[in-house]
Amino acid sequence: MNRHLGPRCAAVLLLALTTLTTACSGSTAGVNPAADALPQISRSAPAASKVSGTVRGVPLVPAQGALLGHFYGSGTMAATDARIGRKPAVHLTYYDWSDDWTGSSSTTRADLAEGRVPLVNWEPDNIDFDKIISGALDSTISKRADGAKALGKLFFLDFAAEMNEGEGWGGHRPSKYIAAYRHIHDVFVARGATNVVWAWCPNVTDSEGAPSMMSYYPGDQYVDWTGVDGYNWGTSDPDFTWQSFKDTFSATYAKLAAKGKPVIIAETASDEVGGSKAAWIAGIVSALKTKFPLIKAVVWFDVDKERHWQINSSASSLTAYQRMAKDPYFNP
Repeated sequence: MNRHLGPRCAAVLLLALTTLTTACSGSTAGVNPAADALPQISRSAPAASKVSGTVRGVPLVPAQGALLGHFYGSGTMAATDARIGRKPAVHLTYYDWSDDWTGSSSTTRADLAEGRVPLVNWEPDNIDFDKIISGALDSTISKRADGAKALGKLFFLDFAAEMNEGEGWGGHRPSKYIAAYRHIHDVFVARGATNVVWAWCPNVTDSEGAPSMMSYYPGDQYVDWTGVDGYNWGTSDPDFTWQSFKDTFSATYAKLAAKGKPVIIAETASDEVGGSKAAWIAGIVSALKTKFPLIKAVVWFDVDKERHWQINSSASSLTAYQRMAKDPYFNP
């Protein structure tokens, strides 16, 4: 989905969540049997603890269930949280290449100060990936890395998401995309920004005639969480059919699960046209429990954009969302 909506202001508290804080991206180290924890990467990093399921030693994985996240595109954060009936754990924001998302007045800092986990979506719009690869843009990358390190707490970084779809970062050339992604990752690590949790998030479908999503995978050592963006587009367009939450993600989940890493749905929502959006929302938790155990975070794209994605597009949808948000599975 072509977003380009710009960063949003943040103002909510996060429920207390436990995390594992390995310092290296892509690490799958086990739990320290003596302390039942891994060394923290900084004094301000969240406390470490066990995680459930098959995923161990990965930062920001909750002890049980999954994290609920939100993109605030429809109303203020305070009003939206009141509408939801709780404060989501993860806050999704969007930034262009030149935006300083680590600065002293940034939403990222505000999120961390108030206990939320930022999900920074960094979009290299109109950026020549050859220049990233060659090091010609290292000044900007190094500044972001230094700023990220100074934040001192764990957060998600989703660089160049949906590379397999309309965004086409790197010109739909997987080798170029991978080289650029790895270069940015390596600069961050070299400059000590080990509090960055690297999320790699293709679109749920590939562009027609373009390489498949897994062709863009940067490698296990460069990815902490795999992820995916996916929507139920409804039936207002004759080329689309109604899909349940399970149907939307089943095929992609099988590909991501093969990597054995936690999965974040970094963007999702449903339209109202063609079925029951309330039922769609009501099916999320059961699908996570029975079909998608590696999905450890779900982020709702709350805005009236290409479709009526907002959580309050109808009274029944809002009621279903409020009920889902209060489910123990989303309150680990």
